[in-house]
Amino acid sequence: MSNPERLVIRAPNWLGDAVMALPALAAVRAGLPDTHITIAAIASVAPVFHEEIAAAPNDVLTIADRRREKQIVAEGKFDAGLLLTNSFGSGWTLRRAGISDRWGFATSGRGFLLTRRVSRPRTRVHQSAYYAALVEGLGFSVTDATPRIMVRAATVERAAEMLEKLGVGPRALVVGFAPGAAYGHAKRWPPSRVAAVITRLAQERGAISILVGAHDDREAGREIESALPSGVTVTNLIGRTDLRQLSGILARCSAFVSNDSGAMHLAAAVGVPVTAIFGPTDERVTAPVGHHHVILHKVFCRPCMLRDCPIDHRCMKRITSDEVFEIVATQLAAPSRIEGGAPPARPPERSGAPGSPRAEAWGVRGGEAPRTK
Repeated sequence: MSNPERLVIRAPNWLGDAVMALPALAAVRAGLPDTHITIAAIASVAPVFHEEIAAAPNDVLTIADRRREKQIVAEGKFDAGLLLTNSFGSGWTLRRAGISDRWGFATSGRGFLLTRRVSRPRTRVHQSAYYAALVEGLGFSVTDATPRIMVRAATVERAAEMLEKLGVGPRALVVGFAPGAAYGHAKRWPPSRVAAVITRLAQERGAISILVGAHDDREAGREIESALPSGVTVTNLIGRTDLRQLSGILARCSAFVSNDSGAMHLAAAVGVPVTAIFGPTDERVTAPVGHHHVILHKVFCRPCMLRDCPIDHRCMKRITSDEVFEIVATQLAAPSRIEGGAPPARPPERSGAPGSPRAEAWGVRGGEAPRTK
C-alpha cells in the first residue's frame, strides 16, 4: 500500500492523553517523512502541538466547534486519517468527511468504518503503550517511548514576562503545583497538605511556589492560600493561563507536584522532575513517563476510579506533606534536567516498601516505580 499524501491524525481529547500519544505521533512522522501530516485536536488540546515535538506536523487543525468537525476535516482534503480517539463518532466523522483510508483501533463498534483495523491490547497497559500498540499495529516503529516537548523560545519569553509582572524574577527557584484534577475531587490531595509543602519550601529552600490549573480548580487554590501561615505567599495562576503560557511556566519550574492530571504529563514532557500523587486512579495506566516519582499508599479500595470517595479518602489522606517535601527537596538538589525535554527513559528501579510493584508491571517504558506504603 502506498503512503498517503495528506494524513490527518485525530488527537485525543484530554491533555494528558494527547501528551502520552506523542511517541506514537513521532513514530508516524518517522515512517512517513514525505507525507503532509495534520494533527486535528479540540481547542483545549491543540496548542500543545504548536510547541516543538518530534511529530513535526505540517499543520495543526483546531476543532473549535465539534458540531462542525466533519466540515472542518473535510476542508483539508485528506486521503487518510488516523484515529487516536476510541469513539464510534470519530470513525463516522472521517467517513462522512470523505477520507478514503481510515486507520484506528477496532473498538466501540466502528470496525466496519475503518479500512485498516488494529485490535486493542488484551491486557492493561500504560496509556502511552496503548497508543504505541496502535501505530505499531499499523507498521510504524516507536523508538523513543518518552513524551518530549521542546517549549519554543517565544512561549518561554511570554511566560517569563507574565512571571516578571508578578514578581517572579529569572533567578528565582520555582516549584509548580497543580492541586486540581479534571476527573473529580477524589483525585485531589488535601489542600492543607499542599500548603504545608509550600510553607516548608519557602522557609527551608527559599522557593517560590506557583499554582496552576483550570478555572474549575480555583476552589482548591483558595483553600491552599487560606491555609498558608503569615509571611508565606504563593503565586496563584489557576485559571489565568492558556495552554501555551502553561507550557512556558512549567519550563521555568525546577520541580513540579501534581495530582494525576494533564498538567502532570505536560510537565514531565517538558522535562520538569515531577512528584505525582496518586489515589483513586491507576498509576499503571497514567503515571508520568520518565524519571519521576509516583507516591501512593496501598489501601484495599484503590484504584477505585471514583470521582468522589464514599468513605474516608484514605488513599490520599495517608500521603503526608513530609513525604512529598522530602522528594521535592531531593529533586531540587539533583542535577538539572536535560534541556528542552524529558530525561530519557531508563530501566525501572524499586522504590518504597519491599514487594512494591516494579515499573514494568504498570506498563511504563522506563521511569521510577511508585513509592508505596
